Amino acid sequence: MIKRDFYLNKIIERMWNGNIKVITGIRRGGKSTLLFNLFKEYLLSTGVSENNIIEIELDKRKIYKFRNPIFLCDYVENIVKEAKNDKYYLFIDEVQLTKKVKDKESEIEVSIYAMLNELKAYSNLDCYVTGSNSKMLSSDIATEFRRRSSQIKVYPFSFEEFYSYRGGVASEALDEYMLYGGMPGLISESTAEQKRTYLKNLYDEIYIRDLVEYARVQRQDVLEELLDYLASSIGSLTNANKITKVINAKASSKISDDTITKYLKYIVDAFLISEVRRYDVKGKRYFNYPNKYYYSDIGLRNIRLNYRQIDYEYIMENMIYNELIRRGYSVDIGAVEDRTTNNKKIKEIDFVVNNFDKKIYIQSAFRMDEQKKKETKLASLKLTADFFKKIVIRNDILTTFYDDDGIMHCRLIDFLLNKVELF
Repeated sequence: MIKRDFYLNKIIERMWNGNIKVITGIRRGGKSTLLFNLFKEYLLSTGVSENNIIEIELDKRKIYKFRNPIFLCDYVENIVKEAKNDKYYLFIDEVQLTKKVKDKESEIEVSIYAMLNELKAYSNLDCYVTGSNSKMLSSDIATEFRRRSSQIKVYPFSFEEFYSYRGGVASEALDEYMLYGGMPGLISESTAEQKRTYLKNLYDEIYIRDLVEYARVQRQDVLEELLDYLASSIGSLTNANKITKVINAKASSKISDDTITKYLKYIVDAFLISEVRRYDVKGKRYFNYPNKYYYSDIGLRNIRLNYRQIDYEYIMENMIYNELIRRGYSVDIGAVEDRTTNNKKIKEIDFVVNNFDKKIYIQSAFRMDEQKKKETKLASLKLTADFFKKIVIRNDILTTFYDDDGIMHCRLIDFLLNKVELF
């Protein structure tokens, strides 16, 4: 089992802080293993009795009854009330599977959030839940938990985590990662065919089904066309209107911009895709559109297109974005106006990365062996005309170095293995 200390430490830091610990992320991204295996193993190693860990996995058929939040609450209360001097840990997996029910006495509709708030009042109980739908575990938490929650977002394996398990020649491991990504279930698959089958089944049996059932998507054909479009256009600016036109050219019946906007939101809420806004570096403002979209796992992106478009330039850009947000940074797409010529043009900086009051600019370049490409990548950074750190992440250099303009040229593997100090 891969030790996910990056996330485990985040949970440990939040133990007994009075909040409900909410672990979110894409389905099959490793949330349950993190909580029910790695964190549980940590608790047991510190002397916690297994009898003091209450585990409720709502996707298991034998305990469907706990999808009733009142029943779940009563069950847990009966345990913690009897031993007030003992500390208990409550683990609930896939909390979004619970249903709202009416209390028989008051006739008031009760949700899992109300019940968890009630359980949180017990000083001898520390609550942890996992969930895969950000609508239920983001906007709802703010209101239902009254901001008394600590959220930990879990991503598929980073390259650093993947390489710690795989080992071998780093460049060969990177080639494999760029094809198949870091979904945790892949470590049980040995051949290329098995890996592709596993990734395809994730779409067919989990992601598409969840969106159709839970988000009540009525046009599955449009949803799948949208996923294909986003997979083929990572690294490209787009908006709902443009996407609608492309899909309508193929669809049997026309759809509206509103439908695409709604489906985009569903996909983002399911953690399949990240939406990244465009920021005017000099104007200090956000553009309303267009935006960029990146897949949360590059293997899911590649299988969506059946490996037809293996463009390493854009795959690398997607991977860099995922690594930056995994580390907790706020990331935007940068736009800067070029006023050096009569025809003013907006030039792009791949990422504007914020870490509280600090900021850096990052360009992604799989190769910079052509002079024109080198000039384009570096020109955008120089146009910012400020003193924030500027970095080009590249896959065609042997070591990290600074050029004469003070721009860092960073080796991709060094960045992914966290061997380079960004801030």
